[in-house]
Amino acid sequence: MNILITGASRGIGAAIARRFATPGNVVAINYMKSEEAAEKVAAEVRAAGAEAIVVGGDVRNEDDLKKLAAVFPAGVDVLVHNAAIGVLKPWDKIRTGQWDLTLESSLRPFWLLTRLCTLNAGANVIGLSSMGSRQYVPGYAAMGVAKAGIEALTRQLAVELAPRARVNTVCGGLVRTDALNYFTDGPQMIAFAEKHTPMGGIASPDDIAAIVHLLCDPRARWITGQVIVADGGLSLL
Repeated sequence: MNILITGASRGIGAAIARRFATPGNVVAINYMKSEEAAEKVAAEVRAAGAEAIVVGGDVRNEDDLKKLAAVFPAGVDVLVHNAAIGVLKPWDKIRTGQWDLTLESSLRPFWLLTRLCTLNAGANVIGLSSMGSRQYVPGYAAMGVAKAGIEALTRQLAVELAPRARVNTVCGGLVRTDALNYFTDGPQMIAFAEKHTPMGGIASPDDIAAIVHLLCDPRARWITGQVIVADGGLSLL
């Protein structure tokens, strides 16, 4: 399979790349800033028996998206939209440029890169969302809107791309990544989740990667247009 993952140099994206690192697969690892980090992930992918391609590019830039889409001229089997950059501020403190940056880094590529890629028959398109798309998180106004847009677009694309491709999104709860460092109340959020999550603790990047991989299994072929909440049951309380 040909697998293209945006924002795959660290965190959840890197975990997804490693999850698909099996013999016969070719994994394209996109990064924006750290080629060194991307090459480290690529080395792990190759060590597991898959081929790896490292591709720099800013998903906000249409020319860079075209370059990403051209990595697999024969077609993409799995397209994972993981990259995201956003502002974490109260709604009335967000500048116009920060609002636009947030939507341009996650919501727009979900639409545009999917359109630019040649999707093979049976392909899977996977988005990454978060619980801030459906409930209040301090400072998450812009990012919450972007993630909610991904969830809405998941349903639209699932119909328009059927039956050639399936489209689903994984909506994660707290995941232990560097992104938590950008929340002013991050330690309190972690403490609350560790105490109250029915399944115990918070997710690792590999927990989310495993769900992405599961959705791409041929046995899941009847699942499309769905947003899979993966938060260990915390949102049920």
